Amino acid sequence: MMKQLPLTFEFRANQTFNDFFAAGNQEIITHLQSCIEGTGEQQIFLWGESGLGKSHLLQACCHQAHQQGLSVFYFSMPTHELPDPALLTGLEKYELVCFDNIDNIAGDKVWELAFFNFFNQHRGLGLDHRLILTATSSPDQLNIQLPDLKTRLNWGLTLKIKPLVDDDKIEALIFRADQLGFQVSPQVSRFLLTHFDRDLASLWTLLDKLDKASLAAKRKLTIPFLKKLLNL
Repeated sequence: MMKQLPLTFEFRANQTFNDFFAAGNQEIITHLQSCIEGTGEQQIFLWGESGLGKSHLLQACCHQAHQQGLSVFYFSMPTHELPDPALLTGLEKYELVCFDNIDNIAGDKVWELAFFNFFNQHRGLGLDHRLILTATSSPDQLNIQLPDLKTRLNWGLTLKIKPLVDDDKIEALIFRADQLGFQVSPQVSRFLLTHFDRDLASLWTLLDKLDKASLAAKRKLTIPFLKKLLNL
């Protein structure tokens, strides 16, 4: 007999809508919030390349839904070793279900069928049962083998998250630093973009480290200090 996994997850405290730098993706936030409030689409499929904040937005959806008293579930599909499909047992009762990286089930016949059955049960309970999915490709581009599942993934609203241009990333670094309680100048932000990994997840990790280093040294984050700190 398949073992059912516990339907609980841990909220990431700093991944709310207020913590997300939207840039050109404000319309996506509006659609997600409308979905949660019950005034928008019942189903949203959010896609785009890795590192753009799709997981952050799903967590933000869960935060808002939880605050509104909705029953909430979030799960990120791993790239390797998918969990037992028994994970889906009873999940149809949740008012908001969010699956991150749903493209990782593509090609797995057992999971595709299990998710198809969950989808029908969840949607069959009415408009107050909402589903939000993310992937790196649009539903049409997914290597889903079950035709009926592929059709259902195209239901609702499909949204593509836009990547940030360099000017957006500079503003994002300033935004994130302000959240952490310190300041970086546009010049420092551009320096970081020039010398380090440019995806936001890596830049956020770097900012956390630089914040601690500046506090320990009791110095502001200037370019000369960064060069000395990072041996450049």
